[in-house]
Amino acid sequence: MAAETATSDPFLRDLWYMPALASSLKRGDMRREMLLGEPVLLGRNHAGEIFALRDICPHRGVPLSAGRIKPDDSVECPYHGWRFGKDGVCNAIPSLVPGQDFDPHKVKVRTYAVREQDGLIWVYMAATPGAAPKSEPPRAGVSHKMRWTEIQNFRCGIDHAAIGLMDPAHGPYVHNHWWWKKTPRVKEKHYAPLPNGFVMTRHKPSKPVYALLGDVQTEITFELPSTRFEILSGTLMGMPFRVVGLTVCTPRDADNTDVIQVFYWPGWLNFIYPFFWVLGRTFIGDDRKIVELQREGLKFNPNLMLIQDSDQPAIWYHRVKKAWAESVENGTAFVNPVQERTLRWRS
Repeated sequence: MAAETATSDPFLRDLWYMPALASSLKRGDMRREMLLGEPVLLGRNHAGEIFALRDICPHRGVPLSAGRIKPDDSVECPYHGWRFGKDGVCNAIPSLVPGQDFDPHKVKVRTYAVREQDGLIWVYMAATPGAAPKSEPPRAGVSHKMRWTEIQNFRCGIDHAAIGLMDPAHGPYVHNHWWWKKTPRVKEKHYAPLPNGFVMTRHKPSKPVYALLGDVQTEITFELPSTRFEILSGTLMGMPFRVVGLTVCTPRDADNTDVIQVFYWPGWLNFIYPFFWVLGRTFIGDDRKIVELQREGLKFNPNLMLIQDSDQPAIWYHRVKKAWAESVENGTAFVNPVQERTLRWRS
């Protein structure tokens, strides 16, 4: 069948996006983060609080992130010294003199809701600028520390990045390393709907590398806009454990997407770190290279195909994305089009 398209706008609104690790932003620092093609100033004041503003001074359009955070925690524009609080309100215009009838507080920069949790920073991209969040960011659901991280830039739109990562049939070809070769075989997995996506329900993983952790089971979820959790649970040497992997596709603009992956596990499992150090960045790099190769064909705007059953996650992705975009545009309740189903494919 032909590939479905979600909407003409590649980005979804009224959802949380993850642009950065919390540890990457120190107190008193700020920087520009492109999100959905918008310039966002991400900052942390001297008290340690995260904030996010539109990174454009309303006076002359200079990026506020090129300025500095003052001792009073206001953001000072580098051009004329206009200062803005974390609420976006201008609280000082140095060029004004007594008697001039202009109230700085009437000037405001757009603000974005922001959260810091699980060692991550999340920004809410509202359909209506400045609107309050309708939800909260996803949680890792563990008390373990973040043990491993990897961030790579994919030179493609979010759709191709997200679909490439959920594709169940590309493994023997994209990840065809001499130390990872495997003969394709028939697989059968059960899927069910989630509030904003779908889940490959708990099952015993087929990859031999999981045997390092003994008898384990895994569950893989995907929810909008691009949040993928892989949750491993089992018992090793009589000790129960839970390993949680989170992968997000963060769209910087229409042609650049950051794939950010983090893993959490208990400290006594740290012997698995070298495997992530080698395999994690290699596998993400494989996926990055193939979608960048794909660009060479997409330049000619070909008609793409999706087939049953191996492309069903991609079909669901497009349908869920389209349903969400229509619900936001029309102000109606989101209805998940995914139906419970067992999929079979060879990989």
